[in-house]
Amino acid sequence: MLRTITVGSCVSVQGTFVRKLPGGKIAVRVGKTVYAGTPIAAT
Repeated sequence: MLRTITVGSCVSVQGTFVRKLPGGKIAVRVGKTVYAGTPIAAT
């Protein structure tokens, strides 16, 4: 499942969902790299 997160104040990353993290954050994978950030709500 593709998910979009914000990393920092203005950088968005879209990738495959990996896992939920503490504090309401999630991790997504883009290629071999895993990014963690705040999920963007669906509109």
